Amino acid sequence: MPKSSPCYELRIAETDDDIRDAQRLRYTVFVEELGADGANVDHAARLECDAYDPFCDHLILYDRNRPAGDQAVGAYRVMREDQAAAFGNYYTETEFDLTALKTSGRKLLELGRSCVHADYRGGSALSQLWVGLMKYSDALEIDILFGVASFHGTDPDAIALPLSHLHHSHLAPEELRTRVLPAHFTSADRMPADRIDPRAAMREMPPLIRAYLRLNGKIGEGAFIDHAFNTVDVCIIVDLHQVPPKQRATYEKLALREGRG
Repeated sequence: MPKSSPCYELRIAETDDDIRDAQRLRYTVFVEELGADGANVDHAARLECDAYDPFCDHLILYDRNRPAGDQAVGAYRVMREDQAAAFGNYYTETEFDLTALKTSGRKLLELGRSCVHADYRGGSALSQLWVGLMKYSDALEIDILFGVASFHGTDPDAIALPLSHLHHSHLAPEELRTRVLPAHFTSADRMPADRIDPRAAMREMPPLIRAYLRLNGKIGEGAFIDHAFNTVDVCIIVDLHQVPPKQRATYEKLALREGRG
């Protein structure tokens, strides 16, 4: 955590410079920290970007107590249905078949490129982002949040315990269940349910996926190995009508614990 108390400001990007703030943070987290690479990485400018960025909204969390030019400490990229239609598809569709979601009659919002600066993990930064996402979703009367969530590394056997726990205990209902595209399908069912220690599995779960599960989030069928991003991906699905009110109140309380400026 930073030495001084954060002075948080959460906003939706309005300019290209704002979007570059998010892309610069994404480069720090995904490329420098986690080893991502590929055609969408601009090493010279230190930006992680892709063709979806201009079509999406970008929620950016700033700490105004940090030096100018380095104040973005958290980000989420969100894509509404109309934005996906304008682009031609959701990012998640490059990995998962979304037929069940797109034919559900529910109003959808895709979440992606979620990241928090290493200095701000373990505090209220993620809660700040989540409260902002919920307010954004409420304003648009969104029913379902979905998107790709990742484990670091590309060996599914190395994460057999948490991956199998997700498959056996948190699989989405059939009417909302996404599936990895057939050509890239990797089973998440890597060990029998009776061999799983749920507590041990949760300890190995990435913090973001744990946060989704606390919101009663579910996952789609299978896992996608993303070699460019150095991750094993699952599709998270959150029915906002199934979010426990107590959990939502907890995020709001945590978000208020540290000043927003």
